[in-house]
Amino acid sequence: MKLGRFNHIGVVTPSIPDSIVHWRDVMGATKIHDPFDLPAQGVKVCFVDTPADGPNNGTQIELIEPLGEDSPIHGFLAKNPLGGQHHVCFEVPDIHAAKAEFEAMGKRVLGEPRIGAHGTLIFFVHPKDMGGMLTEIMETPKDH
Repeated sequence: MKLGRFNHIGVVTPSIPDSIVHWRDVMGATKIHDPFDLPAQGVKVCFVDTPADGPNNGTQIELIEPLGEDSPIHGFLAKNPLGGQHHVCFEVPDIHAAKAEFEAMGKRVLGEPRIGAHGTLIFFVHPKDMGGMLTEIMETPKDH
């Protein structure tokens, strides 16, 4: 597996509006996208852009809030009431080839590829197989 572009870090929060204040007022973020619901994943998300470095695109912070009582991130917030780092995300050119490669290495892929918050296919790899980090693998958006 060849490491692709780092796309974003996912941060669970009990309140996206409160987190927006933090990223804007404390961290100086100037581009904060509108929050939107991802009902299929049980979350609401909001992307915060980091500054681009010359010709390179900046990365993003993905703020993640539970959407309803059945949200899969309630367990994370129960252990971490203030929220915190949830996952890291890397891009790959072909999601199905990447899934096959991870599985061939004996890595536990969590579910089948599905549409993620960027509108492209994603899957997650179990943190116990990834140095303790929940890792999202995302197919590079076609507009990159």
